[in-house]
Amino acid sequence: MKEIVLIPSVTTTGEPLATVAVRKQNLLDLDRGGLERFFEDTLGEKRFRAHQVMKWIHHRYVTDFDEMTDLGKPLRAKLQQHAEVVVPNVVFDKPSADGTHKWLLSMGADGKNAIETVYIPDKTRGTLCVSSQVGCALNCQFCSTATQGFNRNLSTAEIIGQVWVAARHLGNVPAQIRRLTNVVMMGMGEPLANFDNVVRAMSIMRDDLGYGLASKRVTLSTAGMVPMIDRLSTESDVSLAVSLHAAEDDLRSELVPLNKKYPVEQLMAACARYLKASPKRDSITFEYTLMRGVNDQPAHARALARLMRSFGNQMQSREAGKVNLIPFNPFPGTRYERSDETSIRAFQKILLDAQVLTMVRRTRGDDIDAACGQLKGQVMDRTRRQAEFKRHLREQGLDDAAA
Repeated sequence: MKEIVLIPSVTTTGEPLATVAVRKQNLLDLDRGGLERFFEDTLGEKRFRAHQVMKWIHHRYVTDFDEMTDLGKPLRAKLQQHAEVVVPNVVFDKPSADGTHKWLLSMGADGKNAIETVYIPDKTRGTLCVSSQVGCALNCQFCSTATQGFNRNLSTAEIIGQVWVAARHLGNVPAQIRRLTNVVMMGMGEPLANFDNVVRAMSIMRDDLGYGLASKRVTLSTAGMVPMIDRLSTESDVSLAVSLHAAEDDLRSELVPLNKKYPVEQLMAACARYLKASPKRDSITFEYTLMRGVNDQPAHARALARLMRSFGNQMQSREAGKVNLIPFNPFPGTRYERSDETSIRAFQKILLDAQVLTMVRRTRGDDIDAACGQLKGQVMDRTRRQAEFKRHLREQGLDDAAA
């Protein structure tokens, strides 16, 4: 929230004339270019001062301007008057037995909305799963977030603030101590439905004055907003992941309602355009959540193999489309079940035999409900989905608290 400070205007003789409200700028909302403009236009300062402040915020995790010791007192006074650094409030954080860590972060001063952010450590990397919305405007049937409905988009400050909170907790120092090596926009919400704020936040993630992540180490996952994939191809150079979950329209429309608007053929065409728009891009990851008896049969695998082969032929590369198989992670009240290990491996083998690069994602953090598809925050729902799901739980004899 931006604090409002009342500053009296004065006449030429110095007498109070009126009281003017000045809104403080949360500097977490600004990428490098925005911060430079703020320093020039609002503070009347040189651009390099913005670089100093950006490093204080994102490298040293300092939010108090008085602690930014290489800034002169007059500049610090200007910053106190016109700016602030407001980071998300941690409601609680919870570690998993496997090293995964989940934070519940309050969004907004009223404390009524909250989102979840998850850190997943591995041998060679540390990946942060970041949310883009309070809830989700889409209604994918197998996703826990969808049951909570939707409230609003997150601001740039609320998105990059998740990275700030996690990086500070981990003791991450860009270019020195890299505990945080990857960011995936795969948390709560559809990132492309919050395009401007997400792209600005990803710019800070990739900036050397921010978190210094290579473009290929920042991944945006979408359910398939075709026009915004095209826009992303011209405005950012991050990795793209597509939540596919079915290779044919009838089933995908059931699982991912957005498919009714942008069917598989249109989606794959947009993916091809995304790769062709930059020589730096060589592949797209297609995420496929496996659910028992729903989309895990050999016929489903063969349909996916045909789709991936067709995409590879179009791009003249067998590795243009990579498949990430995700065992379904159950949550209270869902009608879906996780595929058994035999079915998962049989599904993968069909794809591998068709020369489709295929990995099975290892489930992490499910003991703290931090696994893929399990994220739930605190959403003041503007839709009817949350109430409908709670009614569904009661009909099953489950506690409303499960929602």
